[in-house]
Amino acid sequence: MNLDFSVVKNSKNLLAFSGGVDSTALFFLLLENNIPFDIAIVNYNIREESRNEVSYALNLAKEYNKKIFIKNVEIKNLSNFEKIARDIRYDFFEEIIQNNYYEVLITAHQLNDKLEWFFMQLSKGAGLIELLGLTEIKYTNNYKTYKPLLNISKDELEEFLQKNNIKYFIDKSNFDEKYKRNYFRHNFSDKFLNEFKNGIINSFIYLENDLNSLNLQLNPIKNIEELEIFKNQNDDNLNIRIIDKSLKRRGILLSFFQREEILKQKEITISHKINISITNNFIYIAPKVISIMPKKFKEECRVKKIPINMREYIFINKISIKELIL
Repeated sequence: MNLDFSVVKNSKNLLAFSGGVDSTALFFLLLENNIPFDIAIVNYNIREESRNEVSYALNLAKEYNKKIFIKNVEIKNLSNFEKIARDIRYDFFEEIIQNNYYEVLITAHQLNDKLEWFFMQLSKGAGLIELLGLTEIKYTNNYKTYKPLLNISKDELEEFLQKNNIKYFIDKSNFDEKYKRNYFRHNFSDKFLNEFKNGIINSFIYLENDLNSLNLQLNPIKNIEELEIFKNQNDDNLNIRIIDKSLKRRGILLSFFQREEILKQKEITISHKINISITNNFIYIAPKVISIMPKKFKEECRVKKIPINMREYIFINKISIKELIL
């Protein structure tokens, strides 16, 4: 398996570990390539095997002299388990990264995951950026996420483990089609990948190169705390791409309906969390907060044409209005 891990050769790395095929294979591939890393695992206490997976992680950490971080949780509301579990997992990773100064979060997403994501987004109504949402490197605030296995199939990883007689666990919940990802995996992506693997890999490469060639100006012109201000591109498609990217960094994936509403209303709250305002010249994005503001401050905002749904965040965070004048 020819993999280049030079991106993380000299950084402080944290591996998201579960004990399954993907993360176990990645654990040993990183070892083979002398990449420094520690591990983090979440036990959701949903399956009987989860205790054994944590024990396995503890044994690997001890044997190979790795720090290990463990989070035990119980999720009572299973109706939206995938999203809740993901939020818990990434909040945990970010807490570890912040408290221990890790630079890179390494995850074991592989080619099957990438194709599953593609089909899931395609079914919702998505653009190029959403369809290619799983990328090798993603920058998030004070760290980056690295997915080195995106061109490697799950079958290849399992073959690697069996060839080297390495223990791993199979999560039985991966066969339960009540989870949307499993439905797409079993009915579409796995079958398609088995027949057209090389073409799929090449198509993803071409699509990502095409996306990079567009050279979209998606970076904010002002970034203060969690307030981002972008230049209005005077193009609905480009503007929604900018908003999509910002919200993804905040853990929110927009639906087709939400995109339509943003462009229609111009000033809106998404998922009860994030305020967005599109003015003639700029796009403002900031967390939703509630605060009582003095009349003088509100009047100053009005005069300086600061969007109404941005004012409370600016006030609470004591952001100078002068900083926002572009």
